[in-house]
Amino acid sequence: MKTLAIISRKGGAGKTTIALHLAVAAEVQGKATVVFDLDPQASAAIWSDHRGEPLPAVVPAQSPRLSSLLAQAKEQEADFAVLDTAPHADAIASDAAAFADLILIPCRPSAFDLDAIGASIRLARAAGKPAFVVINAAPVQGVETDEAIKAIQCAGVEVCPIVLHQRKPYASRMHEGRTATEIEPKGKAAAETYALLLWVCDKLFLLPS
Repeated sequence: MKTLAIISRKGGAGKTTIALHLAVAAEVQGKATVVFDLDPQASAAIWSDHRGEPLPAVVPAQSPRLSSLLAQAKEQEADFAVLDTAPHADAIASDAAAFADLILIPCRPSAFDLDAIGASIRLARAAGKPAFVVINAAPVQGVETDEAIKAIQCAGVEVCPIVLHQRKPYASRMHEGRTATEIEPKGKAAAETYALLLWVCDKLFLLPS
């Protein structure tokens, strides 16, 4: 089993949206997936309640129990675990990073978000795990995304090559427990989701041999 932690000290960066989209897409690709919702607001768990289906499994969790929960998931032959963390919670993010094989740090291409990712990057580096910033909610047109990527790279931080753009399907049916890959499976948001999943699986050696 491989574990992905999605961390960001800034609220609204898109952690839960990315976590759930990856989880649904991974299940479609035949990977038994579990999302551990470490955010006290329990947005992922509430999404799962609205979804009303057992897959992907979404488990409300507290960081002190994370080790045993991951062990249970491995015993139950899960392939992929996604850790959805809370903003402004360094202890939770640090615990998630410590158990992760890979860390994603969502960041919108705006000055406020770019200023805020430093703390998340320091947490990831302290854990000694591979970490990448993933640009989220990028405008479809304009120079903001390229400028953000260059600024992050100039700071010595690696950036995921897959950019998630500001597209309506990412959010339009989340209140029903549905993701872009389900409501518009041939749409651009779905294509971005599957591209990100493919990249993550490549990094985690989850691709078929």
